[in-house]
Amino acid sequence: MALLKFKSDVGPVSGRLTPQVEMFLQDFSIEVMPRTAEKVADFNDLLPAKTRVYVAHIEGTPIEDMVRTAARLNSDGYSVMPHFPARIIKDKDTLADWIARYQGEADVDQALLLAGGVDTPHGDFDSSISLLETGAFDKAGFKRLHVAGHPEGNKDIDPDGTRKNVDDALKWKQSFSEQTDAEMAIATQFAFESRPIINWANGLKAAGIDLPIHIGIAGPAKLQTLIKFSIACGVGASLRVLQRRAKDVTKLLLPFEPTDVLTELAAHKAANPDFNVTRVHFFPLGGIKTNAHWAIENGGSAATPVNAV
Repeated sequence: MALLKFKSDVGPVSGRLTPQVEMFLQDFSIEVMPRTAEKVADFNDLLPAKTRVYVAHIEGTPIEDMVRTAARLNSDGYSVMPHFPARIIKDKDTLADWIARYQGEADVDQALLLAGGVDTPHGDFDSSISLLETGAFDKAGFKRLHVAGHPEGNKDIDPDGTRKNVDDALKWKQSFSEQTDAEMAIATQFAFESRPIINWANGLKAAGIDLPIHIGIAGPAKLQTLIKFSIACGVGASLRVLQRRAKDVTKLLLPFEPTDVLTELAAHKAANPDFNVTRVHFFPLGGIKTNAHWAIENGGSAATPVNAV
């Protein structure tokens, strides 16, 4: 694949990092929305073939746009994983319709199941557990199901600041993973510090939750953009990384890159091969072109099989 040639949305991006990071970025995934995908003339100029591309389903996006985007990405040679946000799915008939459309029109056999970013459910479903309990994905023969993870907790689920509800939900999903034929993994919200991620992942494993973790990382973006999304998404503890950066006037206008967090996670993985963070999932908050360029420049590829953990 040719090197990318475009003007970065956030300015220059760095060159290749360490061999450990290069290994850690193998088979990275990335997220798009239908409206941002429309702006990309050719994804083959951006991403390696077989890259797993999540299609984010934001409230108000017609299912027709979601399926059309999934079909395009699939025809371009990518492994497509659409979001199924429980709270915007009205009922079992709607769920069955979405699954049938994705399978029939876009050859989709994998999905990310999550509660979704709305406060009040539109119908019968309020969580990814309620979607899994229908058995619809197993019946349809989906080969891979991902569920959400929150390294810094989620105050929408645990208003008291604990992890009780999110941890109980992951224990349920761990049990479900032992009953389904689908491969399962945890895809997480983004964070900016390695230590909270490592402690969280190790804590899950100690609690008997050994689903592979695909760690969410915010791609290169303007500092103001990352702070805005971090507050909106409830990213708490590691927001201090951005706040410290904002106090340094010499760095205020430079793009923030995930160099430190990925270098530290990659080093930890190299020293602890059984560490259950197995993949990197990028949130392209500074633009998909900028993020894809940065990932590939630092060794990211889809060289490993797309059905790997």
